[in-house]
Amino acid sequence: MKFKDRLRNILTIKDSPHRLAIAFSMGIFIGMSPLLGFHTILGIAAAWIFGLNRIVTITGVFVTNPWTIVPIYTFSAYIGAKCLGIKQVIPQLDWAHITFSRFVHELKPLLIPFVFGTLLIGFISAVISYFIIYHAAKKAHSYGK
Repeated sequence: MKFKDRLRNILTIKDSPHRLAIAFSMGIFIGMSPLLGFHTILGIAAAWIFGLNRIVTITGVFVTNPWTIVPIYTFSAYIGAKCLGIKQVIPQLDWAHITFSRFVHELKPLLIPFVFGTLLIGFISAVISYFIIYHAAKKAHSYGK
């Protein structure tokens, strides 16, 4: 099922527009978090804990997928670095003498900007998606009456 179709389906779920928007925006935030590999599990757990629709939450989580993860994470790390005042975002690597441990060591300074950036962009995206889904669900529910 395409994301567009999935999104259309969640707008018709019998739940309030507020709860649908909260579930989706929570999924967006979790999907953009730096906890790659745990997004689906965290989305299901958060939906269960807060009593929200799991399908709607997971749809939000899946906005971050193999096609979107690289641009989202790259942009988030860049924004995190800019917000934290880091001038040189990409470290200079000596590719002729690179080893895995050296590569990890060189990228270590990007860890804090990456975490900060993903949380910041995730939060902003979650807030924006809340209002979009809320108004779309409200409109879809009014058509159904």
